[in-house]
Amino acid sequence: MELSLAWRLFKRELQQGQLLLIILAITLAVLSVSGLARVSERLQVAITGQASQFIAADRIIDSPVKIDAAILTKAEDLGLKHVTNMQFNSMVYSGDKFQLVTVRAVETGYPLKGDIELTSGKTKALPQAGEIWFETRLGGLLGYPKSIELGNSEFVLSNEISRLPDAGFNPFASSPVVLMRMEDVAKTGVIQPGSRVTYLYQFAGDEASLTAFEQSVKPLLNSTQRWVDVQSGDSPIAGAVKRAERFLLLASLMGIALACAAIGIAAQRYCQRHYDVVAMLKTFGASAKQIRLLFGTHLLLVTLMGIGLGLVGGVLLDFGISYLLPPEIAAYSPPLTRPLLLGVSTGLISAFMFSAYPLMRLLAIPPLRVLQRQLEGLQLGMWLHLLLSLGAMALLGYLYSQSWALTLTVVAAVLLLGVLLSVLGFVMIRLGHSVGMKTTNPLQLALAGLRRRARQNAVQLVGFSAALVLLLTILALRQDLLNEWQKQLPENAPNYFLVNIAPDDAKPLNDFMTTKGIVATDIYPVIRGRLTQINGEALISNEQSDAGEKGRVGISRELNLTWRNTLPANNELLEGHFNQAADEVSVESGVADRLGIAIGDKLTYVIDNQELTVKVASIRAVHWETLQPNFFMIFTQEALAPFAYTSMASFYLNDQQATNDQSTNDQSTNGQALSADGTPKDAVILALIQQFPTISIIDVGAMVGQLRQIIEQVSLSLTLVLALVLLASALVLIAQTEAGMATRQRELAVLRTFGASGWLLRSATGLEFALLGGIAGVLAVIVAEFALYLLKTQVFELNVYMHWPWWGIAPVSGALIVALLGVWRCRQLLSQSCSELLKAGS
Repeated sequence: MELSLAWRLFKRELQQGQLLLIILAITLAVLSVSGLARVSERLQVAITGQASQFIAADRIIDSPVKIDAAILTKAEDLGLKHVTNMQFNSMVYSGDKFQLVTVRAVETGYPLKGDIELTSGKTKALPQAGEIWFETRLGGLLGYPKSIELGNSEFVLSNEISRLPDAGFNPFASSPVVLMRMEDVAKTGVIQPGSRVTYLYQFAGDEASLTAFEQSVKPLLNSTQRWVDVQSGDSPIAGAVKRAERFLLLASLMGIALACAAIGIAAQRYCQRHYDVVAMLKTFGASAKQIRLLFGTHLLLVTLMGIGLGLVGGVLLDFGISYLLPPEIAAYSPPLTRPLLLGVSTGLISAFMFSAYPLMRLLAIPPLRVLQRQLEGLQLGMWLHLLLSLGAMALLGYLYSQSWALTLTVVAAVLLLGVLLSVLGFVMIRLGHSVGMKTTNPLQLALAGLRRRARQNAVQLVGFSAALVLLLTILALRQDLLNEWQKQLPENAPNYFLVNIAPDDAKPLNDFMTTKGIVATDIYPVIRGRLTQINGEALISNEQSDAGEKGRVGISRELNLTWRNTLPANNELLEGHFNQAADEVSVESGVADRLGIAIGDKLTYVIDNQELTVKVASIRAVHWETLQPNFFMIFTQEALAPFAYTSMASFYLNDQQATNDQSTNDQSTNGQALSADGTPKDAVILALIQQFPTISIIDVGAMVGQLRQIIEQVSLSLTLVLALVLLASALVLIAQTEAGMATRQRELAVLRTFGASGWLLRSATGLEFALLGGIAGVLAVIVAEFALYLLKTQVFELNVYMHWPWWGIAPVSGALIVALLGVWRCRQLLSQSCSELLKAGS
């Protein structure tokens, strides 16, 4: 019987439009979460997929020895593609010239992601047997011979490499790269027992298989083997990808917060509208169990309908957005399962958790309400409503993001908003007693309305403020991220690195750059040294730690050290002061965290078999993705003066700059060798190689171009997500203005009865909504600044600053937007006569 009654009640109220608000709220919740989740996952997969081209695969195992064949069998069982590569150093010869090179020996199928960039264009082909493809600078060093000798074999130099997709970025690896087939390695005779070889096992496949492979294989790797992906830090875009993914997660969390706000408002309104129904049912003898079953079933039907519409809307939203995306992003299509499950979970959890307290109040309505309509039954337990609401938001947030930092930041912002609204509601009630029901001017009437509906207005402010907070937060983070990337990778970012600069070459090199009109970075001295002790405690390697030796695990390789008198432009001082004394050093923050180094600690290095002990004066944050010279340790010149050094620098060179250089063009016509395509820029580089044969030149232009492409895609992603949050916020604002229409209709009827004019009511209504919007704007700025402080310091690692223009823009914008929405929604009520209002409200 109860089920049948619930179904009839559902159909009747659905036909009458009484369920529109709560169905719209649940639909909005599910649509926002499933749609944002789907779009965010598509963008995350696309960004990661594009970024994976920097390592030519999705995952890599880097090992000094061959790995167990069972690992490759496991990859095949999971349907993963894989190739095995080798990397080692060797000498190559051409006539009386010789050069140390880095040999990359690859199998058929390489690269799994991306393309090999030759001077003649991109290709996925590999050298033929007996051929070697060579890096541009090797040709300049050897005079572009037709063939070279490697070990016991001679190879034809057939193609010139601009860049390998997994070349990485290590300006200290100064030897040119050559590419050959794996099967040609044996006939060179170079690899002997004890030779230093790096094996690179590359894998590609779908995310589920890669995750399963990682979970089964990663624990089997020893301390000399590394698991590499695009976020492992070896990729130059690791920081950009991580920040972009955090932003997309945050945007989805904001969607969840919007969903929760909308459902909370709608659930409150739903239960209030049924107070009289419950009182009538109790008067007619219905038991508490029957009423619980009736309204529980009714609410479940409403929730299921909202979930169904929301899921359809989320899928349509994803399809619509995919048509607006560039083909390289739209081509990525992650499974629908997770967004759909998240949408269903959001609808069920939020509908239950946010309606639990209003439903308790509904079921506690006394039968006497049929005679005294002001009775509302249960008045206690608001703490329970708050606990359930925050619990639902935190649960949904963590289920989606798997990040407590992001989830707790959103919850903390909601708590602050709640505290501010509580204080504001108390002030409104206390100050509003003197206003009364004066109707002499619109402002007094608007203030009277705010006072009379203090509790309802507080609920409305939740929606208005939440929408504005989310908009301000997302907008500010998007702009800050874009500005940060733009500063790190400006249009004239270095596309060439110079390493192995001898001290005697520094001045001639500067003269060369001046002649060619090339602006270079500072020249940084480079000295190799090993960190051996921290505060007198010896550092040990991972292998020694695994063998049971005691000590602090350090860095098991030599570091590149430098000196400098001023802080580099792409570094940020976090603690202490930059080096001032000869016995002081500045340490990069990542190394400091990893080794537990703090200000004042004493570090001991071994450089050229000599010990050097210095004190930590500062901790620096380094923007590694800037593709400029960066160092873990920076000393003073006095500290490193006794040691021999070479230097490094970087510079930017474009085609127009090279074309305008007359000396280069003259040189290119004197019979000297040019690169394969003979462009003026290559002629400048060739002249540099010939004048300074001991300096190694590393071309990172292709990498810079790819990095810019990734950042452009990330920027588009941030813009699309911002548009989605704008849409969701607008729907919340509309739903919020809907919440108080019944009460406002009765008040307008009373005011019309007492002779209030249409102009007075329209002006008062507009002012009341404008005041609510202005207050919501002020609250939104306070909460957004608080949320941004937490996000920038704990999640995104961005500079914190106040957004002073917001304090004027947000209240004014909030007042205008909310006033327009309110007047638009109330336009029919304001145009009705007194009798029409009374009939509609009866």
